[in-house]
Amino acid sequence: MKLYVEIFLVFLRLGIFTFGGGYAMIPVVERELIRRKGWVTMDEVMDYYTIAQITPGLIAVNLSTFVGYKQKGPLGGVLATLGFVLPGVTLVTAVAVFIQNFASLALVQHAFAGIRIAVGALILDTVIKLVKGVFKDYKAVILYIAAFVLSVFFKASPMLIVLGAGLVALALYRPGKIETPPPEREGKK
Repeated sequence: MKLYVEIFLVFLRLGIFTFGGGYAMIPVVERELIRRKGWVTMDEVMDYYTIAQITPGLIAVNLSTFVGYKQKGPLGGVLATLGFVLPGVTLVTAVAVFIQNFASLALVQHAFAGIRIAVGALILDTVIKLVKGVFKDYKAVILYIAAFVLSVFFKASPMLIVLGAGLVALALYRPGKIETPPPEREGKK
């Protein structure tokens, strides 16, 4: 029971202190879920981000669900998701009620400008970390360049780029013969 409460509270804190969406939250995820809690590795987080790219919903919400599920199964996934979403839903509801009264205030506009700048810096930090983690060999560099060119110059669909990159990587990194474990000896249990 204690871990269920901990999952909810950790993701509630992530939901409160994370601005800018899925990629902007990677530094916070790294600090909270990888270093402090040890619930996931950076490779697992990158795998979750990859899966979240091709599944419906927000990346950050999907990541929360995946990590919660890994820790405590379906209920852990639900609690992590609720914890993460609750602050945003509360904030959006409050903002929706009051925004018309305060949106034109210079103080509010300047605060949002500052938040956008900070989020941009967090996203840039994330991009740098992602790029460093991706370039493991020359094949990865070629695949990265191809995806970048398709996205920037040809405005290709992100879904098609991700799907195509997955298929190309399957061909490039095709595993060799799959080894099967030796059969158990009789009498050993």
